[in-house]
Amino acid sequence: MARLRMLSTRIARHDTRTALPPPKQPDPHYASTAHRDWRAAVLTRAGHACQRCGRRGVRLYADHIVEMRDGGAALDVTNGQTLCGACHTTKTVAVRAARMAR
Repeated sequence: MARLRMLSTRIARHDTRTALPPPKQPDPHYASTAHRDWRAAVLTRAGHACQRCGRRGVRLYADHIVEMRDGGAALDVTNGQTLCGACHTTKTVAVRAARMAR
């Protein structure tokens, strides 16, 4: 009976260590002086504490209540809230899920 011979693969191997996605490019708006001033005003208004859970002494995000993508004002202090990392992630996931449901 004849034996089957193994054929070499025709699909080239790809080295995943060198195939990295392009570096993330931040929106130039977030590097502007106006945005930094807005962020400082939002943090000061909140007393440098998360407005959802009250945590202090952690990294805080000045978050847009109504995201700019959804028509929120970019530099209106009343459209800003201070959130810790956990609360910011929870809020962002919920907003993205609601946007995808529309």
